[in-house]
Amino acid sequence: MSVIEEILSYKYLTKEHLDGFDHYKYSARDTSPLSVYIMHPFWNWIVKFFPRWLAPNLMTFLGFLCTALNFILLSYYDWNFYASSKLPNTTPVPAWVWLCTAINIFLAYTLDGIDGKQARRIGLSGPLGELFDHGLDSYTAVLIPTCLYSIFGRCIQYSVPPMRMYYVCWMVFFNFFLSHWEKYNTGVLFLPWGYDLSMWGSTAMYLTTWWFGFEFWKRDLPFGIPFGIAIEALLHFSAFANLPMVVINVYNAYAHRTGKMRNFTEAVRPLWPVLVFMLLLLSWPILSPSNIIEKDPRALYMLSGTIFSNISCRLIVAQMSNTRCECFHWMTPLYVLCIAFGLWWPLFERFLLYFLLLVTTLAHWHYGASVVNQMCDHFNRICFSVKKRNEVQMKTKNVAHNGAKSPSN
Repeated sequence: MSVIEEILSYKYLTKEHLDGFDHYKYSARDTSPLSVYIMHPFWNWIVKFFPRWLAPNLMTFLGFLCTALNFILLSYYDWNFYASSKLPNTTPVPAWVWLCTAINIFLAYTLDGIDGKQARRIGLSGPLGELFDHGLDSYTAVLIPTCLYSIFGRCIQYSVPPMRMYYVCWMVFFNFFLSHWEKYNTGVLFLPWGYDLSMWGSTAMYLTTWWFGFEFWKRDLPFGIPFGIAIEALLHFSAFANLPMVVINVYNAYAHRTGKMRNFTEAVRPLWPVLVFMLLLLSWPILSPSNIIEKDPRALYMLSGTIFSNISCRLIVAQMSNTRCECFHWMTPLYVLCIAFGLWWPLFERFLLYFLLLVTTLAHWHYGASVVNQMCDHFNRICFSVKKRNEVQMKTKNVAHNGAKSPSN
């Protein structure tokens, strides 16, 4: 077997992981009034209109593609976030794009809310669906705030510079990560209220921009606070608001001995990779001699979001399989070398940014595809089908056997 074949066929899940998935039981608490009293009744109603042959994982993936389509559209029309800046020689994003993004984000939200209900409805709920769902959610953590930034753009008076938006992205990342770290130690996923509010807020902001244009946001609120600054503060506040609840839930799990009861070193072990990459990727634009964040903010956002998603997926695997989480990510040395070389030789800084983005994206996609394939093998599932693998294989064998017995013309 060649080196390339060995890499492509690499298995990330060990027998310990797979055995842990066999004993996994889903446990989550959703206390958001918006979710409990409005969205869940709506999702329970609308899921009845979906055919039973539609695989829950396919619904999850379609929802992710809706968010990804928003990112692709806005990347095409507004790569450097100048379209809504009102600066000379800039072209605004077409109005139809904002309507499309509003529809897509609501579709993504709806599909994310009913995929699990569809799975339970047809008897296919299990670890594969949850892992697939949360893994893709970790990827959208960068797509959603990056798309929202295009509404305000790089406007000096009414928006924030790319570096401050980068802080917002990392705040979103860390908030998402904390929820799964919380589950790693408590065994329960406490769904944050901010998610439902952010999806409704995003939909409303896109619709407003479609109807009134991006100029709607170029104004001051009471006390002279610009709209963009207010949204930035709201995003930070919603992320920080979840932190006390995480601390309380983890404390209660230890106090009442209902959690995993890991010692302090093991409990904080999953935090090290995300903190290391946060330090590396925040230090880079701060120290950058060529001001890389101003030259290509979108690429840096995507690089950070992709490596964050990979770290999160590894935590989710460890949390669901009740195994020890990694405290060191294998790509750390590569990032240290590339960032150090870029700081030392600014001429290659942007090239190294895209090199890391390409390598990280390919590595993350390979990790995701391999893990899902292993899970499908283990649970006798086809990712985007409601059928079992052995059923399809048996049917294929029967067709081939019957074809071989048929007389030739």
